[in-house]
Amino acid sequence: MKKRVVITGLGVVAPNGVGLDEFTNAIKNGISGIKHDTKLERLQFSCQIAGTPSVSPELALQYFTELELRNFNSSGILYGVIAGIEAWKNAGLPMENNENPDWESGTIFGTGTSGIDKFRESIYKIDDLQTRRLGSTAVAQTMNSGVSAYLGGKLGLGNQVTTNSSACTTGTEAILMAFERIKTGKAKRMLAGSTSDSGPYIWGGFDAMKVCTFKHNQDPEAGSRPLSATASGFVPGSGAGALVLEDLESALARGATIYGEILGGSCNSGGQRGTGTMTAPNAIAVQKCIVDALEDAKVAANDIDLINGHLTATSKDSLEIENWTKALNRKGNDFPLINSLKGMVGHCLSAAGSIESVATVLQLHEGFVFPNLNCADLHPEITDLIDEEKIPRTKLEKNMQYAIKASFGFGDVNACIVFKKYE
Repeated sequence: MKKRVVITGLGVVAPNGVGLDEFTNAIKNGISGIKHDTKLERLQFSCQIAGTPSVSPELALQYFTELELRNFNSSGILYGVIAGIEAWKNAGLPMENNENPDWESGTIFGTGTSGIDKFRESIYKIDDLQTRRLGSTAVAQTMNSGVSAYLGGKLGLGNQVTTNSSACTTGTEAILMAFERIKTGKAKRMLAGSTSDSGPYIWGGFDAMKVCTFKHNQDPEAGSRPLSATASGFVPGSGAGALVLEDLESALARGATIYGEILGGSCNSGGQRGTGTMTAPNAIAVQKCIVDALEDAKVAANDIDLINGHLTATSKDSLEIENWTKALNRKGNDFPLINSLKGMVGHCLSAAGSIESVATVLQLHEGFVFPNLNCADLHPEITDLIDEEKIPRTKLEKNMQYAIKASFGFGDVNACIVFKKYE
């Protein structure tokens, strides 16, 4: 018998809010976390603005010991541990140092490139014949599974503890992987999420590809413009999002707050065939991913109230809207409401899917739709397909039942989740 899977904990480290309360307030009020970045200016990046979470040393010490933070400079692991532990505590779960691990709980926590600043430091020290000065945590900070390993140790997780990596699709994929593990009875609860390092060594490649905007260095908050006719590329961002997934029986037994339910989803690839390339989506695969997610969730396209899109503020936004209209067979005034968080936080890369999933669940749970920023000038190819009022520019109070979240990543990979309000 398949288990029902619900969400009992949320945690987030985002450019516009560190911690669930601050983040919820930010998205409700359209508060941007995009700022000028002096490092990017000094290094002569074309794009000199970014979305970087603000984590103080005092906050870091609430999650790591002073010894752990010595020679520690992996921002992605820092963000991921903070978001993950916040979600765990938010779910009302204990942090105990028991003799045996918690066999029924695990984590799938994704990342892109981990510990790149530590890699840079290591390269220089090795070249300068100072290998022994790297410190004892160099491996843990630079291995891709570092974030899940830290979380597994801090929480004493005894089920599957692993890290996935699928570019911008990573976070959404991690949630689906954790969902499947609980649904099939292999775990009682899973901490699912993803994280992304910040800084020039992560963002430099994108700047070199000229996919980041360079037109708003003097006006950072106007830089990320999903759905806009004047969109000129994405703003790089970073952070982490985390969700505790749990089987419904367990959640009810311990009286947990239930934020929502996951009904199903789909992951696929366009195989870089047809219109698909390393950087461009195969439209047929995107549409199939959405259709398959609905079929897996046993939800009709007409029942979807809200779409949280990938929508990066590039030339592909119009194509994404076209794919949604075809997959759902809904357009014009019949189209669901749609929004993009990237107008507030930029593109958080491997953390995008998890941060945006937290935002999607909050909207269903609290009955609101957060505003789309910087798109007063909607792209005409988009308004030819859907009515303007389907892209809210101010917060809406709205009770909704079903929301769908999708991420489309480099390598022509796709993931889509169907969430339901729990009642």
